[in-house]
Amino acid sequence: MQAFVRGLAVIRAFDAENPELTLSDVARRAGVTRAAAGRFLRTLQTLGYVRNDGRSFALTPRVLELGYSYLSALSLPEVAQPHLEALSRSVGESASAAVLDGAEVVYVARVPVRRIMSVGITVGTRFPAAATSMGRVLLAAASAPVRDEVLERVPLTALTPRTLTDPDALRHELDRVRAQGWARVDGELEPGLQSLAAPVRSRGGEVVAAINLSMTSGRYSEAEVAERLIPALLTAARAIEADLRTP
Repeated sequence: MQAFVRGLAVIRAFDAENPELTLSDVARRAGVTRAAAGRFLRTLQTLGYVRNDGRSFALTPRVLELGYSYLSALSLPEVAQPHLEALSRSVGESASAAVLDGAEVVYVARVPVRRIMSVGITVGTRFPAAATSMGRVLLAAASAPVRDEVLERVPLTALTPRTLTDPDALRHELDRVRAQGWARVDGELEPGLQSLAAPVRSRGGEVVAAINLSMTSGRYSEAEVAERLIPALLTAARAIEADLRTP
């Protein structure tokens, strides 16, 4: 089991900002020795999940197979995608869907319009749940133990000067999000980035995902956010829920 955990850590050492890594980089980011990293990388290379150019390593597209079963069983990406496309067209902004994985949100569907972040966002991208609109929607709907895990055991890092890092203040914000049915985060994940998110509920009424609209801060007036963007977002969420309830 420990070897399996370390092997997954080696795979997760690669991300959008670090698509190619040396053996030493992989060992450092995965928290394993160079010898262990080398063994895992050679095995992954033999299986076709990693390539090596003689100096650095990189994941191959075959690694997507590892998540395919989950995404297929979830069905959410396929259901959400056309609604996200329609939402994006209607408001002219990027739209995404994500699920909660521990203290992070994981993107499972996305329709980009323009690049407004310093890092690219793709399916599989992860961000701290506490600093994102989708994360707050999901945490607001989560059980008390899940929220406590994030707020008490996971450090609330200041990603920008505006990031909420006080657990009590964040709890208050999550209560507000739960009551109003949507979340808004402005400049907490990255300066100049604003996002709005709404929950998506399963047939049984449980919040299983969130969708969002992301845009440049200050791009819209408060009236337009309230009268156009949020209603469009909530309508898209309800449409996805309707499709999820369809046998």
